[in-house]
Amino acid sequence: MAELLLKASDISYAGNSGNILDSVSFELYRGQITTIIGPNGAGKSTLTNIVNGLLQPQSGTIERMSHLRIGYLPQKVYVNTLMPLCVERLLQLTRRVSETEVDLALAQTEVTYLKHRQVQSLSEGELKRVLLARTTLGNPDLIVLDEPTAGVDVTGEVKMYELIGEFRSRLQCAVLMVSHDLHLVMSKTDQVLCLNRHLCCSGLPESVSQHPEYLALFGDQAAASLAIYTHQHDHVHDVAGHHHD
Repeated sequence: MAELLLKASDISYAGNSGNILDSVSFELYRGQITTIIGPNGAGKSTLTNIVNGLLQPQSGTIERMSHLRIGYLPQKVYVNTLMPLCVERLLQLTRRVSETEVDLALAQTEVTYLKHRQVQSLSEGELKRVLLARTTLGNPDLIVLDEPTAGVDVTGEVKMYELIGEFRSRLQCAVLMVSHDLHLVMSKTDQVLCLNRHLCCSGLPESVSQHPEYLALFGDQAAASLAIYTHQHDHVHDVAGHHHD
């Protein structure tokens, strides 16, 4: 049985405009990739910020493994273009890490050649890979990624998901990420949380992809992701998650 790293129970959070999250529950296990999907305004970023401790739920509980180490990549990162800052220094800003650790992190996302480049000169795809490398510093138990492929072209998206899968295997960590790429999500994740302020459905990708609320939220895009997903597998699960050959 995989190690339980985090358990969220009946998490709720409200803003000035009303409920953002309503009684959301899920569990994260070591070695598992969990992806949050949902429409704009569904509360996805709020939920990741509660998981990584930047926000506190207004009701419900978050139970974290003792001394849980979390690596985090936010949806948007603002870089002051007037401030000279090289990639190596960026990775050393918030923790003391050796040059060897920097080299290893950059190697994991295949951007070692950017080590001495100025951050403001990087493309969106290059910056995302550097920031993804940064999440691996300190040997995290959990990596939280909010839209890790935003602003990256299709080829870059596929590569980013491959790298994330490799992290999970190499570091034996859990990954929680927010994504809009349904066709990639369904083939690259172990657990899906379909969120629209409340948890519409959750579980194995193939069971979620057949759930009425998922289909209602994503329509034709959902049907396309299901077609791609089922083509890659020789079995299906029903809505309850039971296996059928």
